[in-house]
Amino acid sequence: MSGTLVLVRHGQSDWNLKNLFTGWKDPELTELGVQEATAGGQALAETGIKFDIAFTSELKRAQETCRIVLEKVGQSGLETIRDLALNERDYGDLSGLNKDDARAKWGEEQVHIWRRSYDIPPPGGESLRDTGARVWPYYLTEILPRVLKGQTVLVAAHGNSLRSLVMVLDRLSKEEILKLNLATGVPMVYKLNADSTVASKQVLGDMSGAH
Repeated sequence: MSGTLVLVRHGQSDWNLKNLFTGWKDPELTELGVQEATAGGQALAETGIKFDIAFTSELKRAQETCRIVLEKVGQSGLETIRDLALNERDYGDLSGLNKDDARAKWGEEQVHIWRRSYDIPPPGGESLRDTGARVWPYYLTEILPRVLKGQTVLVAAHGNSLRSLVMVLDRLSKEEILKLNLATGVPMVYKLNADSTVASKQVLGDMSGAH
């Protein structure tokens, strides 16, 4: 058996709370988001896990979640690499808009297609496939080799960048990944085999908070 990969979606952000398309915009965590990240970190601490390195995006909500998780496992100051390859999907012209206002402007069906299709991007933005096209190479070159060396690696990122990874790790189809919602602040612990396939997966915490 090889190393361990832990994926954590950031806690609730201010714009999640306000029902806004966020993408590459950079709001802070809400009080609830801090609590979610804290709970995720505590759940990891209870397993006794220790990380060798952490990765996060260029956006504050993921960085803060990463910081809180590391603090809870007693590893504040661990080397953390930030890269925009792990950023949330870019929602383009939808970024900053209230989801209800977007539906009023473009229609319920069109907005639903942008949000839930695999390969149709919103105007000026990325589809889930586009997001995967930057996440997967980064994972293969920067993250996976460390796990295969036996390291324990934390990735604190976003709903769609992590869905891209989960799609590959869990071998999900395009249809299956579109139905998957990752709970905020809930760690997913993967043990990988030497051939990079998944030996085991454990989700720590209550999934009822998924949104």
